[in-house]
Amino acid sequence: MLAFAAAVVFIIAFIINATETSTEAVFGPMSLLLVGLALLALHVAGVGAGWSARRR
Repeated sequence: MLAFAAAVVFIIAFIINATETSTEAVFGPMSLLLVGLALLALHVAGVGAGWSARRR
């Protein structure tokens, strides 16, 4: 799930960068890139992986 969120953030950052839209510093392409990388790191670490099998 976090990987999909990271992909969406990367797409938004690419569109902002490609169209050279002037935005605030918080929503700049570099800050969105860093948020996307953080989401990918959380995904690889196993956070938000979904339901796990219950042990009996």
